[in-house]
Amino acid sequence: MANQQTRLDQIFAALADPTRRAIVMRLCAGEASVGELADPFDMALPSFMKHIHVLETSGLVQSEKSGRVRTCRLSPDALVGAEDWFQQQRAIWEARLDRFEAYVMKLKKERAAAKRPSRTTKKKGAES
Repeated sequence: MANQQTRLDQIFAALADPTRRAIVMRLCAGEASVGELADPFDMALPSFMKHIHVLETSGLVQSEKSGRVRTCRLSPDALVGAEDWFQQQRAIWEARLDRFEAYVMKLKKERAAAKRPSRTTKKKGAES
């Protein structure tokens, strides 16, 4: 459980950075060399490699070196833990919202009942 939480923390930390999210989005189109991935960004290669390292540590990206070229590819299985976490959160919040809606409907019915004059009040007014 603690290991899963650590992995989830790493995934969210990796995706918190816009450069890393852009790298992941690019890798959704297919594998690419580090040079291709770094090209759109205005940063030195060592700085860019730190982003690649964070993505690899989180498990979102795998890389392989062949000669002088390092090729990266997305590891979509790493997102399963995050997806599970989102589904759990969605279920929790949907249940809370359902309870809240039921409570609001109960209050509306109570207010409507309180505003309606009772039958005994009408009869007394009619006898006078």
